[in-house]
Amino acid sequence: MSLTRDELLHKVDELYQYRDLYIEEHSVDKADQKEADVEKKMLETLQLIDENKTSLKSKAEHLMLSGKCLNVKSKFDENAQELVSKAVKLDPKHVESWNILGECFWKKGDIESAKNCFTGALQHSKNKVSLRNLSMVLRQFGSSPEDKLHHIHDSVTHAKEAINLDISDGTSWFVLGNAYLALFFSGSQNEQSIQNCMKAYSQAEKDLIAKNNPDLHFNRSMCYMYQGDFVSAFSGFKKSAELDPSWDMPKAKADMLKTYLKALTNMLTTKCGLVGKTKLQKLKSSIDSSGLGPYSGGSYTSPVGHSINLEYKCFGALSSGLNTGVVVCGKVIGSRSSDSAMPYTFILVDADEQCIAVCLYNVAQTYGVNSGDCVAIPEPYLMSIKFEEEDSDSDAIIQYEFIRVETPMVLAVNGKKLGIGKQAPTVLSVTALSD
Repeated sequence: MSLTRDELLHKVDELYQYRDLYIEEHSVDKADQKEADVEKKMLETLQLIDENKTSLKSKAEHLMLSGKCLNVKSKFDENAQELVSKAVKLDPKHVESWNILGECFWKKGDIESAKNCFTGALQHSKNKVSLRNLSMVLRQFGSSPEDKLHHIHDSVTHAKEAINLDISDGTSWFVLGNAYLALFFSGSQNEQSIQNCMKAYSQAEKDLIAKNNPDLHFNRSMCYMYQGDFVSAFSGFKKSAELDPSWDMPKAKADMLKTYLKALTNMLTTKCGLVGKTKLQKLKSSIDSSGLGPYSGGSYTSPVGHSINLEYKCFGALSSGLNTGVVVCGKVIGSRSSDSAMPYTFILVDADEQCIAVCLYNVAQTYGVNSGDCVAIPEPYLMSIKFEEEDSDSDAIIQYEFIRVETPMVLAVNGKKLGIGKQAPTVLSVTALSD
């Protein structure tokens, strides 16, 4: 089959479109066939390039196109790196060759070489691919928290520059979302960063290519987990698993979340096995104003120095969202330890014998409340969950309310506020398949 240079270039572009739009054109049911189908088309395209290499401008272009074909695979390909390395030596000003070589090093795990490639490409031409790839790479650097934060800020800047060059590119929006996510969990946990992250992910999803990226759904689900939106998190993990059936982590996270929700439902339903028992009656009867500790005087000083008036209420009087000017108090009747994904959670019973779950974030792994501890929470943030898997019966519905607590430092346990030693920043586990 005789092809011109332009036709060959178009064939390589078609290969990448075939990979990136595979789900759109074949449906998610065939996701498990994607890798094999892409490799088949890759080999067909490679053959066309070899058969028509005389149509290309130079040996460097032939090497670059061949390496680009091999680099369509998600995993590192040594032959792709070798071919593009030769292309760069023959034509050191070719920006696309530098970008492809950088992607090869990224997949290989050689982030220093990847950074040099993307930086080198930008010296010849400012382009969105180099900018967003450099954004990804920079977040891997940093010998100290301060140094890492500096690189993360640079990462955000480069991702924004990539978007300015093409505001409709979903992949660039996805990279910007990941950069904001890294910024949020770099220590400061500024709420604006997580909001910017979720906005960027929403923009990314408008793009056909980005919306079928399993990383996007996985990383956003990890954000939902932190925010306490467990239903959206579960849906995202399921979507990620559907888009890449060979990737075990999304399904594992979905199963872990489902186990957690079922366990909490059981703990709340049975009141941690204390329904009808004397111990429960004693615990609820022992709740009094002394358990409020620093919050017992009807006011407290907020973290920003404002004096806040507080009214003691039981759990049943809470409204959805932030309960400004309210303090609640209860006795611990059970707890569930945290892991890499789930927040530390404990169950409180109040003076009305109503139970509620408390999801505590940013808590040191060595800390936990004990059964019988009295816990006071100022201005509690009430959330609710209604979870039902598809094809499940009505008895399988999980529905309950819980209080989300951002930091242990606002809690008063047995009349005393917890100190900074009980706090530890949450470390969010996101993926690096494409970023």
